Amino acid sequence: MAEGDTLVNAIVGALVSAVVGWFLPFGPLFGGIAAGYMQGGDSSDGLKVGAFSGALGLIPALLVGALVFTVVGVLFLGVGVGEFLAASVVTGFFVVAVIFGLAVYFVGFGALGGYIGNYVKYETDIGA
Repeated sequence: MAEGDTLVNAIVGALVSAVVGWFLPFGPLFGGIAAGYMQGGDSSDGLKVGAFSGALGLIPALLVGALVFTVVGVLFLGVGVGEFLAASVVTGFFVVAVIFGLAVYFVGFGALGGYIGNYVKYETDIGA
């Protein structure tokens, strides 16, 4: 993994986010730290690769969330066509709010992690 290869470092960070996120809170932070540490460059490069890592980590989270939302809606709620149309506006606002919150969580913590990873690499003895 070459220093400065943004796409590869962001993918590795997204994978770290996915694995660590199953058993630790703030998984995107750890993925951003890994991506920012591997990226090198200055602190803005760490921020960018960390945010990119968080955005890539958001994709599987949205897919799993959509699957869960669909299964719960169809199997457990027994929503019919008429009730679905009446509730779709409220549900739509709820879904948009959840997606926005997840995007802020993943991209924000990924960017923070990227900054921290870059800082650790260049400003501390840990990265030596």
